[in-house]
Amino acid sequence: MIEELLMAVAGAGLAAVAYVAAAARVVKQYERGVVFRFGRLRGEVRPPGFTMIVPAVDRLHKVNMQIVTMPVPAQEGITRDNVTVRVDAVVYFRVVDAAEALVRVEDYKFAVSQMAQTSLRSIIGKSDLDDLLSNREKLNQGLELMLDSPAIGWGVQIDRVEIKDVSLPETMKRSMARQAEADRERRARLINADAELQASKKLTEAAHQMADAPAALQLRLLQTVMAVAAEKNSTLVLPIPVELLRFLERATPDASAAPAPPAAEVPAPPPPPAPLPPVEDLTGPSVDPAPRRTRGDMAA
Repeated sequence: MIEELLMAVAGAGLAAVAYVAAAARVVKQYERGVVFRFGRLRGEVRPPGFTMIVPAVDRLHKVNMQIVTMPVPAQEGITRDNVTVRVDAVVYFRVVDAAEALVRVEDYKFAVSQMAQTSLRSIIGKSDLDDLLSNREKLNQGLELMLDSPAIGWGVQIDRVEIKDVSLPETMKRSMARQAEADRERRARLINADAELQASKKLTEAAHQMADAPAALQLRLLQTVMAVAAEKNSTLVLPIPVELLRFLERATPDASAAPAPPAAEVPAPPPPPAPLPPVEDLTGPSVDPAPRRTRGDMAA
């Protein structure tokens, strides 16, 4: 009798241990447990820790409550200013209601991914290229609002949406590079012109100051000579100041005030030679030869 009682107690103990082993569940700190009894949602969401369910009757589903980082595949679209771009993004979301995330939507992760891709395409079509490149914070906020509106009914909260990269065609990249180069060249020229204007004003002030004190010009000349000589050059070009030339000019006597040198005596020209006496003609009078007769005279 006692042996049969002991066997019954041992059997009951083994059955209790088997029941506890089948019914015991452990929910981690970052998880929540949702129990379905015969397919119906049972009670409240189980908190983290040790919990019990009815074996073969209840089903416990654990839902991760951590923030999920989901990359959005790159989407190709045409912006409002007719530029073809390829944009990818990343979505940060978490489950705030475990029961709603399991009941309202079949797969909340897949649903959020598809909704993010659709919203990203819509944002691309409504934005300009300049907004995609320089005003991403505003676009991120717009994407977050577009995703958060339907996701809140699924027990999911969108924490943040970030546009990662914007890929442009090569022709557009070259055009933008030329535009940026031209803009930088324009700014460089404006800066150089402004610097020249400021330098000319300072030089004008320095010239007026040196005009009042001529010794300052000599000191500046000596400083220039010292700066050139410090470079160990073999040739030194020393400019002569204009004041020194003017001093030498004033020290030289005026050529117009000096007496003229005496004129040299010019010798008188020699007298012309005396004419020769006429030569007497000793040949006598010249005889005229007989005239030449023509054919007309002969015929007469």
